[in-house]
Amino acid sequence: MVDEVREVWRVSIRRACKALQIKRSLYTYKSKRGDQAALKLRIKEICETRVRFGYRRVHVLLQREGWKVNVKRIYRLYNEMGLQLRNKTQKRRVKARLRQDRVESTHTNPTYANQVWAMDFVHDQLATGRKLRILTIIDIFSRFSPATDPLFSYRGEDVVQTLERVCREVGYPKTIRVDNGSEFISRDLDLWAYQKDVILDFSRPGKPTDNAYIESFNGSFRAECLNTHWFMTLDDAKEKLEDWRRDYNTVRPHSAIGNKVPISLMNCSEPTIVL
Repeated sequence: MVDEVREVWRVSIRRACKALQIKRSLYTYKSKRGDQAALKLRIKEICETRVRFGYRRVHVLLQREGWKVNVKRIYRLYNEMGLQLRNKTQKRRVKARLRQDRVESTHTNPTYANQVWAMDFVHDQLATGRKLRILTIIDIFSRFSPATDPLFSYRGEDVVQTLERVCREVGYPKTIRVDNGSEFISRDLDLWAYQKDVILDFSRPGKPTDNAYIESFNGSFRAECLNTHWFMTLDDAKEKLEDWRRDYNTVRPHSAIGNKVPISLMNCSEPTIVL
């Protein structure tokens, strides 16, 4: 504005600033802040490899690498670079009415690892169009995922084999939350649960919120893994899903557990509280 007034009216800087009621110090001020090219480059590199990470998770990763930056600066640069995430899916709107949730129990809010797991299926396909079913499991307390196991078709005995394999590695849970799918109500899974003293906690029909933790995990799993990869073969799918699962458990910050990584809480065998 000052430059335009000077050019049109042929006046000095002082008169132009006085007419516009702008201090001369504001007009002559030159920012001493650097262009922060290195920080911008690192933010861009992170967002190119982790396309579903928002600025808060980017900030956590930068702090781990030793960058002394404020989250507000990351937010500003993140917006300047046009990296904001856009959710194209419409949010479903429901009537505001009271509903009856599950009765509170000792397993509603777990206080240590391997107390309550949640389990469900996710559907995808190979590049050739052949369908895949992926068994996803998550520990509700630590958010640790013991398995993301793909097969062309799943039966009750396949679920038992996957559970037995992961339980030998991380231990047996006290309770597993599942829906009423045919694989979860099968005799094979029921017998396995009886022999291992595991409670199968079935959700109410038509109430996916009864198993909200696995639904949330599946959403992240689809956005960050399934939607960003092509799967050529079943072995290729297993390899890529396992790579993502390891990254989710050991690198990816999780806001629900204080931006820690899930594997850090898997050794919590005593009741505790995550702040």
